[in-house]
Amino acid sequence: MQITLYHGSEYLIERPEFGKGAKHNDYGRGFYCTENMELAKEWACANGKDGYVNIYELSLHGLSVLNLNSEEYSILNWLAVLASNRTYWQRNSIAEEAKNFLQQHFHVDVNEYDIVKGYRADDSYFSFAQDFVSGTISLQQLEQAMYLGKLGEQWMLRSEAAFSAIQFLGAEKALSQEYTVKKMARDRKARQEYRKGRQRKATTSDVYMLDIMRMPELVVRYGGRL
Repeated sequence: MQITLYHGSEYLIERPEFGKGAKHNDYGRGFYCTENMELAKEWACANGKDGYVNIYELSLHGLSVLNLNSEEYSILNWLAVLASNRTYWQRNSIAEEAKNFLQQHFHVDVNEYDIVKGYRADDSYFSFAQDFVSGTISLQQLEQAMYLGKLGEQWMLRSEAAFSAIQFLGAEKALSQEYTVKKMARDRKARQEYRKGRQRKATTSDVYMLDIMRMPELVVRYGGRL
């Protein structure tokens, strides 16, 4: 199976290099792409400058893919992976304890895979995740929030085998005057919808981080380990 992926950057990247990239990105060090060209153009202009969408073809033959958005996993598994890589989190005691709890009970070892697929925790979406971990919103509100603003999914190539399977097809220019505005508008819309969602009254079926930490049956229900 072959798929087309896009990587937004200030630079043309004809040969993505294994071992490069920031260590503290969502899923660790790797090469991050998306199947959505428009989203990649927003990433390309993230610093307020014109950029490029680098276009690739990736052969998945023989590669192992960890899909954190599949039915096998819950959003808590995604959060646990995020918590193990992102360095900044809210510092109140509940958030720190919750972060450690997630890593202990829900973490998935990405080192066993060539590729990781899941949500991108940029801008407002990272703040939504932090609100759940600190107990401000319920799991149901977080799940709803992750669909706001048409977030999309990202693919992270992390192994030498994955880097060997990607081929550069070309690039398109991304203009900051168009896509920086679109990125800001998407993020603003997501925050507005998020605020509306937070205003709804909680029900007895809502599950909060503290509930999961106190009730082992919820850990099992959401794919965790006791």
